[in-house]
Amino acid sequence: MSRSVVVLGAGASGLIAAGFLAKRGARVQVLEKMPRTASKVRISGKGRCNVTSNLPLEEFIANYPGNGRFLYSALHRFSNRDVMDFFARLGVELKVERGQRVFPVSDNAHEVADALERFARSQGAEIYLAHKAVRIELAPSGRISGVVAQKGGKEQVFPTDTVVVATGGLSYPGTGSTGDGLMFAQSLGHRIVEPRPALVPVRVEEQWALELAGLTLRNVELQVVNPRGGTERFFGELMFAHFGLTGPIVLTASEQIGLWVKESGRPIQAFIDLKPALSDEQLDQRLLRDFAKSSRKQFKNALDALVPKRLIPVLINLSGIDPTKQCHQITRAERTALRRLLKGLPLTITKTLPLAAAIVTAGGVDVREVDPRTMESKKVKGLFFCGEVLDIHGVTGGFNLQAAFSTGYCAAQGVELSPTFQGGELDRRGEH
Repeated sequence: MSRSVVVLGAGASGLIAAGFLAKRGARVQVLEKMPRTASKVRISGKGRCNVTSNLPLEEFIANYPGNGRFLYSALHRFSNRDVMDFFARLGVELKVERGQRVFPVSDNAHEVADALERFARSQGAEIYLAHKAVRIELAPSGRISGVVAQKGGKEQVFPTDTVVVATGGLSYPGTGSTGDGLMFAQSLGHRIVEPRPALVPVRVEEQWALELAGLTLRNVELQVVNPRGGTERFFGELMFAHFGLTGPIVLTASEQIGLWVKESGRPIQAFIDLKPALSDEQLDQRLLRDFAKSSRKQFKNALDALVPKRLIPVLINLSGIDPTKQCHQITRAERTALRRLLKGLPLTITKTLPLAAAIVTAGGVDVREVDPRTMESKKVKGLFFCGEVLDIHGVTGGFNLQAAFSTGYCAAQGVELSPTFQGGELDRRGEH
């Protein structure tokens, strides 16, 4: 049983694991390759940090397309409510926004990151910044004996028989997530599910879409056509960008899009339903009423109440309707063409952006080789994994940080400590 634990990575899961381990009485040394802690947390949620979701816990698993069932125990042991209570005790006031997303009232991701670091340090965890772990060493018995780290070209050995790997995935490598933990896991006999981008923007062919960069569409439906048949639908918000599309529903759809592009070897067809709340018949009646009110107006001046102004030239061009035509002159066939565009604005998705641009990495350490209650390796005694290094990922909305917090907590509770150092597991409020 261990008295000393080395945690690799001072991100969301690593700092949670370090803090709770230290609270249990362990000597904890955190090795972080970057010059500051929680680099990815500090830029998450566009700098606002969506810490979790306020959805009922029973609805959480459905929001993890990547091995959600593996998280069942972890989410119940350290739930979204536990996370919110945890930050409240650290002085981080939270708020719930549209879609049950939970943010700090300050809208400042640094407040969350600083609170995590403060928690770990206050419990006694030692954090070594700019220390890059380069290998996990084994004793002749096969048991972990230490971690070798580098700083300024010099190597230092941190003796331990217990290591918690919380190094993240491969997304946003500028924050330190460069796949180190995957290399360590593989060198110790773990199977790695090939990393791929999840929650990543996509590229499109259409020039008009690129020219709309910065335009956000809310309450729309993205319809993505499966090359094998059928259509996947995603409702919510998207945004046009200079390379294509981004925004919550695009990010949620992106992993599936990436897989389909790879499998089919060709672009994917997609459509934006700009009026998903209206049936074809209801939309047709809406158009008839609008055109009747603007009967003497030119077509190009009659769409302001229907769609954002920047989208009007696109609809005019794609519909083939003469922009100077008066509304009372528009034919039934032209109105039908416009209605079809409003219910299915066509786009051609060529590919996703690369893994480095992804918010989250799909793939990672095969969860079948990890105990879902303790996060301990089933292959190497004393080796634990938490956070994005595992082959788990969620949709947008705070689910990925929640997974990091929950798995980090479980790793901290899963480590067997020497009896003189053993503390009790926290109650539902995270206190003794």
